[in-house]
Amino acid sequence: MPMTRDPAADARAPKPATEATRKAHAALAARLPLDDDADFARAERGLLRRGVEAEVLPTAAPGTVNPSLWRQARLNALAGLFEVTEGVYQVRGYDLANVTFVRGARGWIVVDPLTAAETAAAALRTLREHFADGRPVTAVVYTHCHVDHFAGIRGVVTDEQVASGEVRIIGPEGFLEHAVSENVIAGTAMSRRALYMYGLMLPKGERGHVDTGLGRGVAGGTWGLVPPTETVSETGTELLVDGVRMVFQVTPGTEAPAEMNFLLPDQRALCLAENCTAVQHNLYTPRGAEVRDALAWSGYIDEALRAYAPAADVVFASHHWPRWGAQEITAYLTKQRDAYRYLHDQTMRLANQGLVAAEIAEELELPPGLADEFFLRDYYGTVNHNAKAVYQKYLGWFDANPAHLHPLPQVEAAQRYVAYMGGADAVLARARADFAAGAYRWVAEVVNHVVFADPANQEARLLQADTLEQLGYQAESGPWRDFYLTGAQELRQGTPNAPGLRTPVQPDVLRGMPGAMLLDFLAVRLDGPRAATRSLRLALHLTDAGSTHLVELSHGTLHHSAGEDAPGAVRLDRATLARLADDPSLLDAALADGSVSAPEAGANDLRELLQLLVAFDLFFPVIEP
Repeated sequence: MPMTRDPAADARAPKPATEATRKAHAALAARLPLDDDADFARAERGLLRRGVEAEVLPTAAPGTVNPSLWRQARLNALAGLFEVTEGVYQVRGYDLANVTFVRGARGWIVVDPLTAAETAAAALRTLREHFADGRPVTAVVYTHCHVDHFAGIRGVVTDEQVASGEVRIIGPEGFLEHAVSENVIAGTAMSRRALYMYGLMLPKGERGHVDTGLGRGVAGGTWGLVPPTETVSETGTELLVDGVRMVFQVTPGTEAPAEMNFLLPDQRALCLAENCTAVQHNLYTPRGAEVRDALAWSGYIDEALRAYAPAADVVFASHHWPRWGAQEITAYLTKQRDAYRYLHDQTMRLANQGLVAAEIAEELELPPGLADEFFLRDYYGTVNHNAKAVYQKYLGWFDANPAHLHPLPQVEAAQRYVAYMGGADAVLARARADFAAGAYRWVAEVVNHVVFADPANQEARLLQADTLEQLGYQAESGPWRDFYLTGAQELRQGTPNAPGLRTPVQPDVLRGMPGAMLLDFLAVRLDGPRAATRSLRLALHLTDAGSTHLVELSHGTLHHSAGEDAPGAVRLDRATLARLADDPSLLDAALADGSVSAPEAGANDLRELLQLLVAFDLFFPVIEP
């Protein structure tokens, strides 16, 4: 019996590349030397052991993937254990980042232990299987405070090894504060946006997630945080770590708010952390974070070029593959330095000539000599959104046009746009013609109004999905591709419906979080309008942190200050406070089992405060109101 097709299912299925997309790919391929194999030689150099997750991608890009991004994906797929130089090794391709191992006098120094304990443990196992020497881990170095460089820590060391002093943990000054704060105050919003940026809900393949540009993808698994036992605060600091000399360059406010490079002078190897990789990086990350300082970034690369590069025969980083030889190192650092400076200076030149962020982003291009370098292509950050980031850093969201000072909110504006344009049917008729002509950016802007005016309009949702999909296929940037394709997926399938699914504060984050930071997080969760007419004061003693905080509710705001422990204080640990904030109904049980100790008045005040907090569900709508 012949199978019948389901037209509705077909409409919601991923589509092939259109002729317009194929032409765009062909035009880009004609401009770039995609057959240049120099990076493939670099990425394969020093291979000691092929990784178990290694994947060989075909040379030819499928029609649904930008050919330049496909080239980058092929490079990032080269997984395994590599020798950087004698005594310095990297495992690449197991996670979003690289983990580096430096041979010490007694054991291994681990640099940036990945995102998950499982991937870090697999990398260490690969190293040990190759060398078969049974050497212990003697130290861990965090180059910066992003999760893909520290959260796999428990795959290489135990808490007991750190507590005993057997293993040193070294990080830049401010590491713990920034590692914790980035995952708390805006944690839910960042997590939701990260699902888009890294394509975490997409199927892997030529019509789904292909590559982030920075690496194959974010690893799932067990997340952890062990605070540094010592920090580096000054450039030029030299430490002897398991017999290995390490000279540090602190680079705050560059790719991360707390970051550092380091030189291994005896190995003549320079680690550039994530400040110089084989992509143009983000000055603004689409998952959301503070805008980064392009001027400072360029300045720190210049410092590395002048003060550290002459002492190095190889430079390596927390992503991608190394560069060898003085000539190549100098050219690489010079062009990285110049790219971030060019983005900064030329954005502000155009801003001072009256152009606004969107106009600058359309006009600005890297000049010849920079634009034609693969390590400055738009695989992760892009010239377009980085220019907007520079503008934002200096001038903020407002472009000075009074019409943009107080615009209507999205839904009301969308309803009026659609009405002015003659109704949804008229908009969609014109949009379909523009889609056929390949005007995808315009179709996405216009049809978005129809979706926000009436999210139940299936014709609009499916046309918008088809449009975002083609934009994703054309994107050279891995994050842009994943944003577009995740938006298309949710338009077709609906925003995931998982009420109550939240991003809990991880136990390791709680252990590293000062009590004051936890209370700041609760202040963000306070329902200000509902709390505006309420007032209370209570003393909270956080038993595991050993700190007492005087908490005041005033005019819809929550204030706290350091205080002294007193008999009337509410006593509980940070994990219990975080759990009660998520579910205030647990307070009576906590009082009964002793995990909360409080006089009646203090318990009542705590109950009132908890009931004024809101919970943040992870799957809030993005592509619909």
